Formats: sequence, structure tokens, C-alpha cells
Amino acid sequence: MARKVKITGIGIYLPKRIVTASEIDMLIGAAPGWSEAKSGVKQRHFIIDETASFMGAEAAKMALKHAGMSLDDIDCIVSGSGTMEQAIPCNAALIQKELGLEHSGVPAFDINSTCLGFVAALDVISYMIDAGKYKNVLIINSEISSVGLNWRQDESSVLFGDGATAAIITKSEGSSCILTSRMETYSAGAAFSEIRGGGTKVHPRHYSEETKADYLFDMDGKAIFKMSSKLMNPFIEKLFTGTGLEMKDINMVIPHQASWAAMKIIRKKLKVEEPRFMSIIENYGNMISASIPLALYEAIKVKRIQRGDRILLLGTSAGLSIGGMVLEY
Repeated sequence: MARKVKITGIGIYLPKRIVTASEIDMLIGAAPGWSEAKSGVKQRHFIIDETASFMGAEAAKMALKHAGMSLDDIDCIVSGSGTMEQAIPCNAALIQKELGLEHSGVPAFDINSTCLGFVAALDVISYMIDAGKYKNVLIINSEISSVGLNWRQDESSVLFGDGATAAIITKSEGSSCILTSRMETYSAGAAFSEIRGGGTKVHPRHYSEETKADYLFDMDGKAIFKMSSKLMNPFIEKLFTGTGLEMKDINMVIPHQASWAAMKIIRKKLKVEEPRFMSIIENYGNMISASIPLALYEAIKVKRIQRGDRILLLGTSAGLSIGGMVLEY
């Protein structure tokens, strides 16, 4: 079902500290050049003293400026972040407070699908905007991965970075719209990407030296790629069903920045040429739910996409979920 919505403004915030691949090599005790060769990441941003709510609020201010709007125009705030600043309340409430809207009554809630958080939030919210429930929704994806990495797990620790994005979604009066969207979850892969501790199953009151690994990010990248690779082409076929679209009709594919190797293989499986495939991982790493909107921001910034272009947002996330959306920007 097509929905008449538009990304009116977009903004980002990147932490002050830049961490190079050579620093990561030293941190994990790897040979010089190993982490960049493994991940494709030359540098990424890590927080110094920033919080997720601060970063999200800063990205929101930039998005408002881009849209020519003020905070008074926003009637809903949604966090699509995969990491939490604290267990309770939701990130969106903390971002609302950081924006100085603590007495506004503007609804604020989270939609969490880890790396697909932006796509999931945009999908859900688009129906509400299209139906007239909200006029101007702020979707924020603010991620701090650096504090939860397991530095003994080289495969994952070399990939991730911190940062935030914000997008303002409004009703479209022109051609801008969401043409199709789809998400599938295969919980047979739930254990491939997880943090087991911190909830009610492995509660913080039981934290010990023996359980501390449960509170850090754990990933089996090979298993994720093997499962998602099998699912990708059938998923795209179902995503395009009924739209009349083919891959050749897509002006730009914006994938989740999972890893350089994974994106290279996915691009070839989809038979998409490099100019139509947005990769920014070398300068930012995998920023979880902020990866797709950051790549979208960069594509807009350098004019690789224009209004009216057809954009495919595509990725996988913990769950294991695979999700995609075709929008006319």
C-alpha cells in the first residue's frame, strides 16, 4: 500500500572522538592493518561524554533547520534506536526532555528493531501520517555501541561506531511516497546477534565475573550472513510483488552498513552497479539503526539522489529480521 509521506528534513550528530583502524588494531592486539582489511572500516566515531539523548537532540535540531521547522511543529517523537540509554523510560522520552519539551505533552515512544530501527519506525509512522493522526513526526536513531562491545570478540569489535540521525516525516503533497515495504523475522537466528544480560532473564542483580560476557554484544557474523544471503533474493521478489518495479528501476540502494564484505556480496547478488549502491562504512563503521539514515543523509548531501528518485532501503537486524522499503524521495 503506497503512502503519501515525505522526508522533509534530515540531520546527524557524530561524536567528537574519531578512532582509526590502527587504534583498533592496538586495542585488540592485532597486526597493523588487520581490522581495516577484515571490516573495511578506516575510522569511526566513539563518544567521549555524549549521551544517546544528547546526540539524538542535536541531530533533531539539524533536521529541523534543514526542514525550515521549529520544535513547535513536531507532534510526535519516535526513537528507532537499537541501544538504550537506560532500561526505563524509553529513549524517545529522554530525547524529548533533552530538547526542552518535557512539559509539552508531545507523544514520545520507541520502535526497536535494532539495525532496521529506522526502516521499521518509518514504516509504522507512515501509516499514521497518511491517515492524518500526526502531521510532523521526528524519527531519531541514536546509537552508542562502543560501551557494549566485547573487545575479545575481534569479529564484531572492529565494526561498530557511535552516532545519531534524525528525520522529519510529513504528509506529501507531491510525488514523494512510500511505494512498498516488507519485513520478515526468522527467530531461528535469534542467537546470532544478541546481548543476553540486562533484562529479566539475566538480571543485573546477578552480575558477576562469570556472567559479565552476557552483558556485552555477542555476534556470529558468518551465521547471520549465511542465513540472510539465502533469504535476500526471495525477499526482494516479494517486496516488489504488485508494484511493477524491478531492480533496474531503483535509482539508489541504501543498505544497512553491516560490513564491507557483506555489502559487496549483497550488491553482486542483487546485480546492482556500484554507482547505485551507497556505501559509507569506511568512515563511520556499522552504526546500528543509524546506518541506513546516515547513508541516506550522505547520498542527499553529495547529490547522489534527487527528489523523485526511487530509493531502496534494505538490511537485516537481530531477530533475525530482514526488511526493505522502496520510497520515492
